[in-house]
Amino acid sequence: MKNQSFHCRAGFALLGLRTAWRRERSFRAQTVCAALAIIALIVTGAQTVWWALFLVTISVVLALELVNSALEALIDHLHPDTHPEVGVVKDIAAAAVLVASLGALAVGALFVFALIAG
Repeated sequence: MKNQSFHCRAGFALLGLRTAWRRERSFRAQTVCAALAIIALIVTGAQTVWWALFLVTISVVLALELVNSALEALIDHLHPDTHPEVGVVKDIAAAAVLVASLGALAVGALFVFALIAG
Protein backbone atom coordinates (compact mmCIF):
# COMPACT_ATOMS: atom_id res chain seq x y z
CA MET A 1 0.00 0.00 0.00
CA LYS A 2 2.98 2.35 0.37
CA ASN A 3 4.07 4.64 -2.43
CA GLN A 4 0.66 4.73 -4.09
CA SER A 5 -0.11 7.60 -6.45
CA PHE A 6 -1.84 10.68 -5.12
CA HIS A 7 -4.95 9.67 -7.07
CA CYS A 8 -5.08 6.29 -5.27
CA ARG A 9 -4.46 7.85 -1.85
CA ALA A 10 -7.18 10.43 -2.46
CA GLY A 11 -9.53 7.60 -3.43
CA PHE A 12 -8.79 5.82 -0.14
CA ALA A 13 -9.49 9.04 1.76
CA LEU A 14 -12.79 9.58 -0.04
CA LEU A 15 -13.75 5.99 0.70
CA GLY A 16 -13.02 6.70 4.36
CA LEU A 17 -15.28 9.76 4.28
CA ARG A 18 -18.09 7.76 2.66
CA THR A 19 -17.69 4.98 5.20
CA ALA A 20 -17.71 7.42 8.12
CA TRP A 21 -20.81 9.11 6.69
CA ARG A 22 -22.63 5.77 6.40
CA ARG A 23 -21.55 4.30 9.74
CA GLU A 24 -21.15 7.22 12.13
CA ARG A 25 -24.17 9.20 13.28
CA SER A 26 -21.93 11.66 15.14
CA PHE A 27 -19.99 12.43 11.96
CA ARG A 28 -23.24 13.08 10.09
CA ALA A 29 -24.53 15.33 12.89
CA GLN A 30 -21.28 17.29 13.04
CA THR A 31 -21.27 17.67 9.26
CA VAL A 32 -24.79 19.11 9.40
CA CYS A 33 -23.70 21.52 12.15
CA ALA A 34 -20.73 22.55 10.00
CA ALA A 35 -23.03 23.21 7.04
CA LEU A 36 -25.32 25.33 9.24
CA ALA A 37 -22.33 27.31 10.48
CA ILE A 38 -21.23 27.98 6.91
CA ILE A 39 -24.75 29.06 6.00
CA ALA A 40 -24.68 31.47 8.96
CA LEU A 41 -21.42 32.94 7.66
CA ILE A 42 -22.94 33.41 4.20
CA VAL A 43 -26.17 34.95 5.51
CA THR A 44 -24.39 37.39 7.81
CA GLY A 45 -21.71 38.35 5.29
CA ALA A 46 -19.03 37.48 7.83
CA GLN A 47 -15.53 38.90 7.53
CA THR A 48 -12.66 36.76 6.28
CA VAL A 49 -11.25 36.25 9.77
CA TRP A 50 -14.51 34.60 10.89
CA TRP A 51 -14.44 32.35 7.82
CA ALA A 52 -10.91 31.31 8.72
CA LEU A 53 -11.80 30.63 12.36
CA PHE A 54 -14.90 28.64 11.45
CA LEU A 55 -13.20 26.59 8.73
CA VAL A 56 -10.24 25.69 10.95
CA THR A 57 -12.56 24.82 13.83
CA ILE A 58 -14.84 22.73 11.61
CA SER A 59 -11.85 20.91 10.15
CA VAL A 60 -10.47 20.08 13.59
CA VAL A 61 -13.80 18.76 14.89
CA LEU A 62 -14.47 16.63 11.81
CA ALA A 63 -10.88 15.35 11.67
CA LEU A 64 -10.95 14.34 15.34
CA GLU A 65 -14.30 12.61 14.83
CA LEU A 66 -12.79 10.65 11.94
CA VAL A 67 -9.78 9.66 14.07
CA ASN A 68 -12.11 8.69 16.93
CA SER A 69 -14.21 6.57 14.58
CA ALA A 70 -11.13 4.90 13.11
CA LEU A 71 -9.77 4.09 16.58
CA GLU A 72 -13.12 2.65 17.66
CA ALA A 73 -13.35 0.49 14.54
CA LEU A 74 -9.81 -0.79 15.00
CA ILE A 75 -10.26 -1.47 18.70
CA ASP A 76 -13.57 -3.26 18.17
CA HIS A 77 -11.95 -5.41 15.48
CA LEU A 78 -8.87 -6.28 17.54
CA HIS A 79 -10.63 -6.68 20.88
CA PRO A 80 -14.39 -7.28 20.45
CA ASP A 81 -14.87 -8.22 24.10
CA THR A 82 -15.47 -5.64 26.80
CA HIS A 83 -12.30 -4.65 28.61
CA PRO A 84 -11.70 -1.71 30.98
CA GLU A 85 -8.64 -0.46 29.07
CA VAL A 86 -10.51 -0.59 25.77
CA GLY A 87 -13.14 1.62 27.35
CA VAL A 88 -10.46 4.03 28.55
CA VAL A 89 -9.02 4.41 25.04
CA LYS A 90 -12.45 4.98 23.53
CA ASP A 91 -13.39 7.48 26.25
CA ILE A 92 -10.19 9.48 25.78
CA ALA A 93 -10.66 9.61 22.00
CA ALA A 94 -14.26 10.73 22.51
CA ALA A 95 -13.03 13.38 24.95
CA ALA A 96 -10.79 14.81 22.22
CA VAL A 97 -13.85 15.27 20.02
CA LEU A 98 -15.76 16.83 22.92
CA VAL A 99 -12.97 19.34 23.63
CA ALA A 100 -12.85 20.37 19.96
CA SER A 101 -16.65 20.62 19.84
CA LEU A 102 -16.70 22.86 22.91
CA GLY A 103 -14.07 25.03 21.24
CA ALA A 104 -16.30 25.20 18.16
CA LEU A 105 -19.23 26.28 20.33
CA ALA A 106 -17.06 28.98 21.89
CA VAL A 107 -16.10 30.30 18.44
CA GLY A 108 -19.78 30.31 17.46
CA ALA A 109 -20.76 32.13 20.65
CA LEU A 110 -18.08 34.76 20.09
CA PHE A 111 -19.34 35.21 16.52
CA VAL A 112 -22.89 35.80 17.77
CA PHE A 113 -21.59 38.19 20.42
CA ALA A 114 -19.63 40.11 17.78
CA LEU A 115 -22.77 40.35 15.62
CA ILE A 116 -24.84 41.67 18.50
CA ALA A 117 -22.13 44.07 19.69
CA GLY A 118 -21.94 45.29 16.23
